[in-house]
Amino acid sequence: MSWSEFWFVLVGCVAAMWACRVIPLFLLKGRELPPRLAQALGFIPPAAFAALVANDLLNPGMFDAGVWPAAIPLVAAVAAALVAVKSRSLLWTAVAGVGVYAALAFFAG
Repeated sequence: MSWSEFWFVLVGCVAAMWACRVIPLFLLKGRELPPRLAQALGFIPPAAFAALVANDLLNPGMFDAGVWPAAIPLVAAVAAALVAVKSRSLLWTAVAGVGVYAALAFFAG
């Protein structure tokens, strides 16, 4: 990639970022959003996080190596979810998920 192409791509990325992130902030500054829209926008962070987690837990070839290696992340996710519901603490949820995953991976192979 030449320098002229690099600068073209960089300027395009900056313009796209401004168009998607910064300009709406300036346009909506000081305005009250309708309650339904504000409620709908509140679902974006959990939906994005769920998509990232689902992408890591489920993939097309996950059972090619066998059922148990594919089940390790799923079992760790269930354990983390149970700890999250019980403790309501992000710290203990992360510790439980990582701990269960590490223990199962260690004993599985």
